[in-house]
Amino acid sequence: MPMRRRTFVTGLAIGAGTTLLPAGLIGCADGAPYVVGDFRTPSGAPLLPVQVSEDRIIRTVVGLRPFRPAGFRVEAERLDDKLLVHNYGHGGGGWTLSWGTAALAAELALASDHRRAAVIGCGIVGLTTARTLQRRGFEVTVYARELPPDTTSNIAGAQWSPASVFDPDVATPAFHHQLDRALRIAYRAFQEQVGERYGVRWISNYWLRDDPPRLDTDLRTRWRDLYPEQRDLTPEEHPFAAAYVQHVSTLFMEPPRYLPAIMEDVRLAGGRIEVRSLDSPEAVAQLPDPVVVNCTGLGAGVLFGDSDIFPIKGQLTVLRPQPGVDYLVINDAGLYMFPRHDGILLGGTNVRRDWSLIADETAEARIVAGHEALFAAMSAKRKQRAVVAEPQGPSATAHTG
Repeated sequence: MPMRRRTFVTGLAIGAGTTLLPAGLIGCADGAPYVVGDFRTPSGAPLLPVQVSEDRIIRTVVGLRPFRPAGFRVEAERLDDKLLVHNYGHGGGGWTLSWGTAALAAELALASDHRRAAVIGCGIVGLTTARTLQRRGFEVTVYARELPPDTTSNIAGAQWSPASVFDPDVATPAFHHQLDRALRIAYRAFQEQVGERYGVRWISNYWLRDDPPRLDTDLRTRWRDLYPEQRDLTPEEHPFAAAYVQHVSTLFMEPPRYLPAIMEDVRLAGGRIEVRSLDSPEAVAQLPDPVVVNCTGLGAGVLFGDSDIFPIKGQLTVLRPQPGVDYLVINDAGLYMFPRHDGILLGGTNVRRDWSLIADETAEARIVAGHEALFAAMSAKRKQRAVVAEPQGPSATAHTG
């Protein structure tokens, strides 16, 4: 039966250069087939909706971000006869800033005549600090109460973009200078690790807003050169139901792959990793290493008496992995979706001074419902760009002669 394809669009104007490519054949309510209109990232990956439902949830996890209103602390002081360097308090930017603040901490450590150092903490900040010190000639031992996969760093979404790092009305110009340096160093370091071994890749990120962003506080405006392929999209260029949509390309890390790889690097370079709980400055002072770098995150509050640090509770609902979903999306309601190989991460909590590691069922219901609505609206917009197949030409009735 000869057929030809006819394309039409309902409720959307298709802009110049828009491509309609089939992303899957689905049945309409009346039984007629249609092919969902295709939206793609600048690199050509399809923008597929996430399948959000309670029966796809595989786990819920909770982590506590170590936040200081004035920003992270990278500072040196004396502890008896030791040089003590602090490197903690990164809020939700521990992954983003890790290699950068590690470099700042190593610069302070180099003021010592000694080249043997202890690093306290085995999350992303501790491990990158250990490797940075090794690269600068230090013999390093990492001491930690918990190792991956039992650290807060394993739970993190791990997108390269600073989040919940400081309060704008508290942070000083000196801190902003440190932040700029740390961001640029870390941005370059992660680029060198793109690939399967570390689980680092470039990915498209979509920021959804109902109102235009405030340019005086927008990080992607302040550090525009660190967010390539940044552009504001027209409604014809994206499948999201939002008034303002911005695209950027960013680096994305897979913690279950990255952390073991860096631990292996530390060991291959001659470093030791020792499980030990250090609960007082006196215990730290008894370590045999003349240089100590404190990367304990929230633990620094008790260990070294920092009354400025407190937790920001983050909760993630994880769906079973969904092949083909390879982009990030964040909206102004605080919801975000990050796709990892071990599951689709749905987030949306930012609770200050909550020390509980117990999942909040009300928060989970809000996160799941919010993402269901987000991706249902995305599916509806894709269907508006349908390519419809209809039979045309002579009847298929058989004839005999």
